[in-house]
Amino acid sequence: MTAIHTPDGLLARLANGADDEIGAAVNEPMVVLNLDSSYEKSTLERILQLVSSSPVIIVGTAQSPLADRSDLHGLDLLLCAAAEAPRPWVSCANGVGATIAALTKAVGSSPSASVSLAQLLRVSEWASAANAVVAESCVYSLLQSGTEYRNWLEGREDRTPRERPDKAVVRVSRDDNDLRITLDRPEVRNAYGTRMRDELVEALQLVDADATIERAVVNGSGTVFCSGGDLDEFGTSPGPVPAHIVRTTRNAGLVLTRIADRVTFSVHGACVGAGVELPAFANNVVAHPATTFRLPEIAMGLVPGAGGTSSIPRRIGRHRTLFFALCGEPIDVSTALRWGLIDRIES
Repeated sequence: MTAIHTPDGLLARLANGADDEIGAAVNEPMVVLNLDSSYEKSTLERILQLVSSSPVIIVGTAQSPLADRSDLHGLDLLLCAAAEAPRPWVSCANGVGATIAALTKAVGSSPSASVSLAQLLRVSEWASAANAVVAESCVYSLLQSGTEYRNWLEGREDRTPRERPDKAVVRVSRDDNDLRITLDRPEVRNAYGTRMRDELVEALQLVDADATIERAVVNGSGTVFCSGGDLDEFGTSPGPVPAHIVRTTRNAGLVLTRIADRVTFSVHGACVGAGVELPAFANNVVAHPATTFRLPEIAMGLVPGAGGTSSIPRRIGRHRTLFFALCGEPIDVSTALRWGLIDRIES
């Protein structure tokens, strides 16, 4: 179980090694602070000075959200016991202790990916949406060379690959000034593979190039909008560097940053990985009442790789994005609406 520190206690532990990385000083990839304890504002400010570029996740906890506390923004995650807490706080329905235990397990299983995500979100918060996508791709490529991702791949060696698609997997139709773009590989729950990515990019580039298209609606065929990356393609790229070049030249998220005001995503069923990340770029996301949303990448030793560290924080904030990705559990449509991940629920 991760120890919970008071701010004064944590700073005291760092006092003799303030020039070291904070993670090394406390020997933990995630540090939890009890914000209900008594401490001076300068104490927390000093801790945040030390942690701003360090490989450790700093979590603050309180029984109730601490209002009007701008100094808390520098923490990576804020947890409280209160129901329906305001942004950036995350309400812990099962209790703060149980939530910390679950996060400790997730971070402990993939510490490099978890800490890299926290660091990436700190930087991306201040970058343009497009530059944040590029930064994400750099971190994603770095983690593709890591042991956590390699171990995940090795655990899947007995998986039987599915047949590759031999027809178009994105359908496009136009009605006057409206364009409908449909992900059309229902037999694999619209898994987001290279062919689907390339065809979706081509369709979105059409919207970008043709100002007479007033609205584009992106939906998915079958029971699921998009189940995330095509798992059969993981581990097949020629290397992290070429993969980074591809992600920054054929990237649906980058195109969406330019046309967000003309695109509506209509989602249903399970929205996983790219199925969450890409819709979040659009100005309008409509979800069926039974829709769920999940980011599974941390358990794979990776960070979201379809632009989610750019798009999702701009909707729900950096702190809730980190929680969403670290917990790896689905959130329901009502939570998504309350947080701002979607704009409305529609049957």
